[in-house]
Amino acid sequence: MIPHLKRNLVALLVAGGLASALSGCGGAPAGISSSTGTSSSTGTSSSTGSSSSAGSQLDGPITVFAAASLKAPFTQLAREFEAKNPGTKVTLSFAGSSDLATQIIQGAPADVFASADTKNMSKLVDAKLLDGGPRNFASNVLEIAVPPGNPASISSFADLAKPGVKVVVCAPQVPCGSAAAAVEKSTGTNLKPVSEESSVTDVLGKVISGEADGGLVYVTDVKANGGKVQGIPFPEAAKAVNTYPIAAVGNSKNRALAAAFIALVTGETGRKVLSDAGFGAP
Repeated sequence: MIPHLKRNLVALLVAGGLASALSGCGGAPAGISSSTGTSSSTGTSSSTGSSSSAGSQLDGPITVFAAASLKAPFTQLAREFEAKNPGTKVTLSFAGSSDLATQIIQGAPADVFASADTKNMSKLVDAKLLDGGPRNFASNVLEIAVPPGNPASISSFADLAKPGVKVVVCAPQVPCGSAAAAVEKSTGTNLKPVSEESSVTDVLGKVISGEADGGLVYVTDVKANGGKVQGIPFPEAAKAVNTYPIAAVGNSKNRALAAAFIALVTGETGRKVLSDAGFGAP
């Protein structure tokens, strides 16, 4: 009996040892699970960091108010901006700079303002409506736009003042109109326009439709409408060079996006697109 009892006792001890071992093995996976949990927690932290990083990436919409003469290059830049920053949307609103400045002052929701002159940008500076100071990014000069074939045989700025010549200009408060007035004053020429328009786009429309023999627009407008109008350069245009500034509007709901768009316009990509469109350096 004693040997039998001994065998039973040994068996019990072995069973107990296996149970303890199994318990120990169970502890190891628990430890791993705990480690995995820590790793998972770390992963969550990393994921949170990634989410935060993603949150810091550019997304959302902005509205850009830009001078009518910027339509071609800004349309291209907006497309490039959206392509480089998926999830962003750039809405462009083009008009005369004076109209756009007035709209912003009256509360129109804009994130970025690009003016065709410093005078209209100064209105927003004085009203303290900007987020930081404006940056000059381009320049432009006037050119005479005439219908194909130049039926009125215009060859100089002085020709615009000849009797019977129907000339269209921008209104004085509009940058292209202010530049035209400056050339008139410096040359002693007195133009008698048949109409004064609120933007260069409207002036071009009158010339293209044949309602005017000639119109004062920017050299960039003539280039953008090649085939629809002919351009007549004149040396006196150098007396009224317009400088274009751009700035973020203070009440922008997406300042990071506004700043990034301005960086694109004023950077290497923007300079190339603007140069290709005929704009000069600021």
